[in-house]
Amino acid sequence: MTNEEVMQLMTDMGLHEGGIENWLMDNAWYLVVNKAIEKEREACAKLCDVLIVHPLAALAIRARGQA
Repeated sequence: MTNEEVMQLMTDMGLHEGGIENWLMDNAWYLVVNKAIEKEREACAKLCDVLIVHPLAALAIRARGQA
């Protein structure tokens, strides 16, 4: 993800305000990291869907998020 995408993600999650104390105390970093991982995983799965590299590749990528 680009810096702009991460900042937009934080804004969408309502985490763009507050100081470092709020960031650490609210475990906001954990929420942002997990959301970023989810978005990147889905982007990879969509690429597999388009490329049709292997029929189960996209399903396997998405399943990692369910574990």
